[in-house]
Amino acid sequence: MHSPARILIVEDEMIIAANLSLQLTNLGYEVCGIIPRGEEALLHIRENPPDIILMDIQLKGEMDGIEVIRSMKREVNIPVIYLTANADDAHFSRAKETHPYAFISKPFKKLDLQRAIELTISQSESSNQLEKPQVVDGQSSYVLNEYLFVRNNNKLVKVDIKEIRYIEAERNYCRIYANDKEYLLVMTLKEMDEKLPQNHFIRVHRSFIVNIARIDEIATTHIVIGKTAIPITKVLKDELMKRIQTI
Repeated sequence: MHSPARILIVEDEMIIAANLSLQLTNLGYEVCGIIPRGEEALLHIRENPPDIILMDIQLKGEMDGIEVIRSMKREVNIPVIYLTANADDAHFSRAKETHPYAFISKPFKKLDLQRAIELTISQSESSNQLEKPQVVDGQSSYVLNEYLFVRNNNKLVKVDIKEIRYIEAERNYCRIYANDKEYLLVMTLKEMDEKLPQNHFIRVHRSFIVNIARIDEIATTHIVIGKTAIPITKVLKDELMKRIQTI
């Protein structure tokens, strides 16, 4: 992606949109449009594709931001950063299905915006260089104190526990997100939770286990690891806070 990146803002609150535009311009990026409605955004994307889309989730009109991105991805894959004032589980689950690069909670700070854009550009440029996810037989995985061994192509592959960021449930599978690799295991999240060392990992949601040492932020309804927002329930958040205080 060449600099300056061309960024499309889809936001129906004009004061917020104008503030975003000003801050992006001050950061050296090109704002190629400010659009308040999802239907108009789709037309603009087809005619003048941007490098990055800043998409408000709760738009007025027939389509919300998530539906706009879902429709767009049938035609073109453009990095998306969601803007939201409501990070509840329902919105997060729907948004996650569209594979956004980041979430920014309103009200946002200039530094949050800057970091999200920089991470998106970096991830977009390197996405073609990352290895494809490896499917692993979860029945052949072994956990030692500092390493997880998973069987892949008839070999045991060593995964450093410190490099695991989080693990996500996918029905009867679970996907391990490490620093630069993904592993898809034939194992439920519950089974994985029972195998992992409890001093490193904690379950924060029915669909997520996280590496405590990799948590960057803890918000009211979610935690942040890198550029990924992960939902957390109140009960499990209380447990996480207890764990952190005892570390």
